[in-house]
Amino acid sequence: MKSETETNMMEPEHWVPAVCNSCGEHDNTGEVFVACHVCNFSICKACADLEIKEGQKLCLHCGAPYGENSVDDAELKESGNQSTMAAHPNNPQDVGHHARRISNMSSVDIETNDESGHPIWKNRVESWKDKKNKKKKAATKAEILTEKDDQVPSEQQMEEEEKQSPEAPEALSSVIPIPPNQIKPYRVVIITRLIILALFFYYRITHPVDGAYGLWLTSIICEIWFALSWILDQFPKWSPINRVTYIDKLSARFEREGEPSQLASVDVFVSTVDPMKEPPLITANTVLSILAMDYPVDKVCCYLSDDGASMLSFESLVETADFARKWVPFCKKFAIEPRTPEFYFAQKFDYLKDKVQPSFVKERRAIKRDYEEFRVRINALVAKTQKKPEEGWTMQDGRPWPGNDSNDHTGMIQVFLGHSGAHDVEGNELPRLVYTSREKRPVYRHHKKAGAENALIRVSAVLTNAPYILNLDCDHYVNNSKAVREAMCFLMDPQVGRDVCYVQFPNRFDGIDRSDRYANRNTVFFDINMKGLDGIQGPVYVGTGCVFNRQALYGYGPPSLPGLPTAPPPSRSWFGKRSSKEPSKDPSEVYRDAKQEELDVGIFNLKEIDNYDQNERSLLISQMSLERTFGTSSVFIESTLMENGGLPESTDPSTLIKEAIHVISCGYEQKTSWGREIGWIYGSVTEDILTGFKMHCRGWRSIYCMPLRPAFKGSVPLNLSDRLHQVLRWALGSVEIFLSRHCPLWYGYAAGRLKWLQRLAYINTVVYPFTSFPLVVYCTIPAICLLAGKFIVATDTMTNLGNLLYLGLTISIILTNVIEMWWSGVSIQDWWRNEQFWVIGGVSSHLFAVFQGFLNLMGGIDTNFTVTAKAADDIEFGDLYIVKWTTLLIPPTTLIIINIVGIVAGFSDALNKGIGAWGPLFGKNFFAFWVISHLFPFMKGLMGRQNRTPTIVVLWSVLLASVFSLIWVKIDPFVNKVDSSTIAPTCIAIDCDITT
Repeated sequence: MKSETETNMMEPEHWVPAVCNSCGEHDNTGEVFVACHVCNFSICKACADLEIKEGQKLCLHCGAPYGENSVDDAELKESGNQSTMAAHPNNPQDVGHHARRISNMSSVDIETNDESGHPIWKNRVESWKDKKNKKKKAATKAEILTEKDDQVPSEQQMEEEEKQSPEAPEALSSVIPIPPNQIKPYRVVIITRLIILALFFYYRITHPVDGAYGLWLTSIICEIWFALSWILDQFPKWSPINRVTYIDKLSARFEREGEPSQLASVDVFVSTVDPMKEPPLITANTVLSILAMDYPVDKVCCYLSDDGASMLSFESLVETADFARKWVPFCKKFAIEPRTPEFYFAQKFDYLKDKVQPSFVKERRAIKRDYEEFRVRINALVAKTQKKPEEGWTMQDGRPWPGNDSNDHTGMIQVFLGHSGAHDVEGNELPRLVYTSREKRPVYRHHKKAGAENALIRVSAVLTNAPYILNLDCDHYVNNSKAVREAMCFLMDPQVGRDVCYVQFPNRFDGIDRSDRYANRNTVFFDINMKGLDGIQGPVYVGTGCVFNRQALYGYGPPSLPGLPTAPPPSRSWFGKRSSKEPSKDPSEVYRDAKQEELDVGIFNLKEIDNYDQNERSLLISQMSLERTFGTSSVFIESTLMENGGLPESTDPSTLIKEAIHVISCGYEQKTSWGREIGWIYGSVTEDILTGFKMHCRGWRSIYCMPLRPAFKGSVPLNLSDRLHQVLRWALGSVEIFLSRHCPLWYGYAAGRLKWLQRLAYINTVVYPFTSFPLVVYCTIPAICLLAGKFIVATDTMTNLGNLLYLGLTISIILTNVIEMWWSGVSIQDWWRNEQFWVIGGVSSHLFAVFQGFLNLMGGIDTNFTVTAKAADDIEFGDLYIVKWTTLLIPPTTLIIINIVGIVAGFSDALNKGIGAWGPLFGKNFFAFWVISHLFPFMKGLMGRQNRTPTIVVLWSVLLASVFSLIWVKIDPFVNKVDSSTIAPTCIAIDCDITT
């Protein structure tokens, strides 16, 4: 096997530390040898023995067959010729390729094996050696098969793989496309509507209204904007899909009888800020439902982030941990749903159905009594904290509570339950529960919820480091105890989960009034739009009810990136610039290169140092780049490099809490990539949309999971004012993204990993608030037409073509919505409520959000809207009838009044003009009734219950009605001029008739 090159390299001065091209290990003793006599591809004896034992008789690099006595020759070389292994690394033609390939296989294996290296990297390399070697060998085999496409066709490769693994694991989920008899007509109607729309605008533009040119032009502009908005909303729904999961197959594969569960661990994040606005009892119920999930207890850890550093939240969590010792075993023993006591005991159903244990009734009665006592204790804590002492709160041991100043306090962590904590009443282990409150100081920006979530990422990585993260709001409880298993059917499926960044569940809610007056369920979005996105690159992240892949939150790309163009435009990645001349690469090679690029910071400085040891330089480069990205915690950095989660073997448990406190310090994120490229992204109050958008731009895809039993349920604002403020916050976040560098209109084109229809969906999420301007104008036009006696369409010159276009457009709009409701299962009531609140929110919250967004951008002015609450009756859905006056109510109120005044004026004018004026009046009144019908829920919310309308609303109504009535009566263009010469004879005739 010895080649001429090997003979030339026998001189000692040319010897360098060896590198095995299979496992990537360095060795200074010369144990690595040349296994191939054709290309001198060097691998160590252990890897060669393993390859031959597994039946691999071809060189991993060139594909040439090994000699019959390769192993024997190798053993001779190992004992008699230690310098042979230096042949390949010093070959000038091969060293570049293989050095790059090895570093891409494991971006950290090249960092250090030197005794003087940092202990983190040495301990990690030792503990991961076996795991990494297996992954590298598998990746190398895949790369060789790719390089030999001309020798082995893809079909043949698939057949060989099937032969090698006849018992391939079954899929844990499947895609169910929309039936052809539904999706094909749907697409035909969409295309037909698009064609009719183009012809409609051609007709409208070529047929101006002579007497009302301004109204006609304004209406054309508004209609064009509405058409563009419809395109942005409609085409991402082109390929909707449904999915089904197989939880039984998941259990059969990862939970075999008599063996420890192989299911992946999950860290659950729950965030709260102000216990006065987010009642501790609701948060406690959410925590209890998490601890009682149907999932291995050693695989679950719940983290509660108290961003307000409230002693009430902490003491409530202490009580919750104590009650969980009784509640969790009860839930698991009798398999109850939902596993949150507040909503379980409030259900009106036959709770004895399907229950066969004789002790169920007795134990249910006992646990209900325990829960009522638990509620009383929580209520007592709330009552106690209504008035804060002047000296601040004190803990039971007499020390002052660290969070007395919620904006200036140290970080706090307290661990409850878990394997080292209290067990349940039956002696079984409970999931770990961790209270955290990150450090806050006045001189730092803390980025609200996004900053709190990023702190949870770091503290959870130090303490448990589960590979997956479930994110929940404090008012969203686990309604389906198998929800996490549903997500694992995607994330742990090797056929699906490799490129999945998160699994998003739909938001479902409790306590909504029967008619869903303000479209709180948002059914059209969750049951139509999200299914459409799932057929492209996945649903958007909506802020709660989402299971993340932790590696995606760290900013890494998916394992199998899409192939890049041959000459991509230059774009800035995390730590540097990619050359525009870089050739296209195999997806696996692109992934490995991306991993290595994350460690290439600072090399230009170290290369200038003379006589700098190569291993020390590699170590320092890696350490510098990772600290610049993730921060200065060595324990946290080590955890980020563990793709399958878990704590490193080198971890010292006694130092974990101290390290966890360090990573939640307020200065930890300074000069790092937190909030810019990793974790929850800063820059918008809707950090959820921005975070998901960044992941999709990196090439990840997301999954939409809709189990039959809703996975999570939450609460929503019932009264009109709170609902409008909620919509205002969402719209303001979209405006902030639109005005930032992350706007989908111009961000993320260089990598080419965001699909075009997915980009259209994201563009729609940031531009929809701007529809408020044409919407307000369009809702005002009917009143102007009625008061001025004009119309936006030339009805007197209307042709048959025009009538057909109007009719065809109307029919196509109706058919589009009907077919959508058909394949999605959305009811007509839900669809109509969505249409109504689109108008209500558009003319109020969206309008104010645009103004506030621009004010924040130009002058940093933060516009607040004062809300004054009025007490509600203590009845079912009492909050629905609360009337809170806010500035957001002014625009819709004005539109309602002017359209009502316009209708009255229109009828009065028609009575004066005679029967000939009734025809045009019908079209104008239909337009005005369209506006009023869409604002009808707003009118009901404004009135509240009978005799409960706020005085200020009455004053506004009278004032506006008087103003517009005077305008109608007094302004000349609104009143027909009458010839005075015709009045006298008429009056005389009348007088004469009367006298006679």
